[in-house]
Amino acid sequence: MADNVTSLFRSTAAHSPSMAALTRESDGAGPVDFCIPCNPYFPTPAMFEDMAVRLRDIITYYPSSADTITAELCSLLRLPPQCVAMGNGSTELITWIDHLLVRESLAVPVPTFGRWTDQPMETGKRVDMFPLQESSGFALDLAQYAEFIRARGTRVAVICNPNNPDGGFLHRHAVVQFMDAMADLDLVVIDESFLEFADAENEPSVVQEAMLRPNVVVLRSLGKNFGLHGIRFGYLVANPALAGKVRSMLPKWNLNSFAEHVVFMLKEHGAEYARSLHQVRRDRMDMSGQLSALPGLTVYPSQGNFLFVRLPVGAEGTVVRDRMLTEHRILVRECGNKIGSSSRFLRLVVRPQVDVRRLVTGLEQVLYVLQRGAAGPE
Repeated sequence: MADNVTSLFRSTAAHSPSMAALTRESDGAGPVDFCIPCNPYFPTPAMFEDMAVRLRDIITYYPSSADTITAELCSLLRLPPQCVAMGNGSTELITWIDHLLVRESLAVPVPTFGRWTDQPMETGKRVDMFPLQESSGFALDLAQYAEFIRARGTRVAVICNPNNPDGGFLHRHAVVQFMDAMADLDLVVIDESFLEFADAENEPSVVQEAMLRPNVVVLRSLGKNFGLHGIRFGYLVANPALAGKVRSMLPKWNLNSFAEHVVFMLKEHGAEYARSLHQVRRDRMDMSGQLSALPGLTVYPSQGNFLFVRLPVGAEGTVVRDRMLTEHRILVRECGNKIGSSSRFLRLVVRPQVDVRRLVTGLEQVLYVLQRGAAGPE
């Protein structure tokens, strides 16, 4: 069984196997998930009960049109609908951005979310990768990034804020300055998929500025923030011309009935959602402290709902990943298949303290106790 489970990782290229696949290979009981970056506190149990009661109607009937669902979301977010396009997950929107708005080349700091490198390469674009340096904690220097873009003659620039997998954060004023400096590019994309989890400043998003600029698109996630990856919904914000160009290509029913149900529930559960984000931020601080106490383990500062960690010298990420899964039933994200990273790094999702204690115990066993006397980390 262990061989079946761990072999799934060797066939998933730049991503991890799905929880459904892992569950099928492990006697129907899924592991504790430190891999998929999902909000563990939302929806609330009461919201899940409401969805369960309505399940038959939700999956039996067609959803409303994407325009109807988008209008409701925009009402909640106080955004003009003509500046918004909703997609079946952020990857659908990344695909359409690539097809419609990227003509020849795209620059992106690495490591980052794999679709920003893989998608344009799959369609024959030149991808100029700006390497983030471990020596500087993977922080993105926007001035150096701008020089890199100019030297390469790149026509599209991408920034993920916070970045995945390291959680690096850029303040709003710095992002706006970068957008203005790149005003002559075909497109500037600011991927804010994890920004809801940031607490470094009160208003970190640049959506308001994006709507006023001719070449800026901001990508936002809903599945990650709302703890509902499986529903597949996200949105982009841009000026009406850019947003309309993407929206015109999307199918009329590209959003499913679950997405509609959740969007229309949100206005009644804003307080619970805000509390969930606050709890994730507290858990992130506590989890960082516990992991930092492990000998030889480096934890990088993060504003996402995950932590990027470097394993002790001598520890190999795929071995740690497989042993954590098969011996402790804990799923972690080993980052050796991310461009710009290596198998010395893990991305660990922020989870409640009871799960973190189990994670720390498992890492202690795998990294130290069971390797004592053998060739292992210093």
